[in-house]
Amino acid sequence: MKYTKEIKAAVVVIASLSLLFWGYGYLKGKDIFSQYNSYTVYFDNVEGLTNSAAVTINGLSVGKIEYIKLSASHPGKMEVSFQVDSSIPVTKSTIASLYEPGFIGGKQIMLLINPADTQLAPSGSELKGVVKSGLTELVAEKLAPIQQKLELFLERSTILLNNVNSVLDDKAKADIKNSIAELNATMQEMHQLSASANILLNDNAKNLTGAMADIKTTSGNFAKISDSLQKADLGKTIRTLESSLEKVNVLLANLNEGKGTMGKLVKDEALYNNLQKTSKEMELLLQDVRLHPTRYVNVSLFGKKEKPYAAPVADTLIKK
Repeated sequence: MKYTKEIKAAVVVIASLSLLFWGYGYLKGKDIFSQYNSYTVYFDNVEGLTNSAAVTINGLSVGKIEYIKLSASHPGKMEVSFQVDSSIPVTKSTIASLYEPGFIGGKQIMLLINPADTQLAPSGSELKGVVKSGLTELVAEKLAPIQQKLELFLERSTILLNNVNSVLDDKAKADIKNSIAELNATMQEMHQLSASANILLNDNAKNLTGAMADIKTTSGNFAKISDSLQKADLGKTIRTLESSLEKVNVLLANLNEGKGTMGKLVKDEALYNNLQKTSKEMELLLQDVRLHPTRYVNVSLFGKKEKPYAAPVADTLIKK
C-alpha cells in the first residue's frame, strides 16, 4: 500500500506536536506518561526555590514543583503547587518541609509522611508547610555570635593599643629599646657560655667517662652490699631482737611488781630495813673492836684480870 505525501506530512506533524508537547511538559516538570497528584502549600518566603525543583521523600525524588506564585487567598504568602507520583500515599497529615540540601543547587521540598495516618489526601489538597534551616542559615547562625565577639575583641584591642601608645612616651620607648638590646646581649653571652661549656665537656670527656665508670662501680658495690644484707636475713635478726626485748620488758615488769628474788630485793622494804640495821650493827661492832680490842682478844702473859664488858654506844662512831 502506497502512502500519499499528505498522509506522511500529517504523521510527521502529529509526531512533532506530540514530541513538542512532551518536551514542554518535561521542561515544566511533567511526565505525560505518568500520573501525578497535585498539592498546594504556602510559605512566607521561598527564596532559592524554583520551578521544576525536586520533591523528595527520604532523599528519593517523587515529584517536581509545578509553579510558584503570590497567593490571592493567603495574603502575604507564596503559593507553591507541586506534583507527586500518584503511587505515593500522601496522607492528610503529611508535612511539606522547605529545605536546602546543600550549598549549591537551590532548595527543595521534602515530604514528611506520618505512617500512622491512613487517610489519603486527595489531589489538589492543601498541605501544612514548614521551613527547615539550610546549611547556609545554620552557618550564618553559628558565625553571627563569633562575628560579634570578633568585632568586640578588635574594638577592645584598638582601645588597648591606643592606651598603650598614650602611656608610652619617648623615654619609655627608648627604655624598652634598651631593654631589648640588653636582652639580645644577654642571649649572646648565654650562647658564648654554652659554647664554652661544650668545649669544656669535650676537653674533659675522658675524665667524665672515668668518673661515670667509677660511679657505675660504686653502684655495683652498693648492689652487692644490698644482696649481702638481703641474704643475711635481717628479718630473722630483727625478730630475735624483738623477742629479746620482750623478755627484758617482762623481767623489768617482774622487778617492778616485786616478783622473784631480785624483785623482792628491790620492792621488800622490810628486807631493806633489816639490811640497813644489820649494816649499822656491823659498823658498831667493827668500831668497838677497833676501840676495845682486848674485849675480843685477851692474851695475858702475866695473868691480868679480865676487864668487864661494856657495850659500845653510838656516840663513839666516827661521823662520816
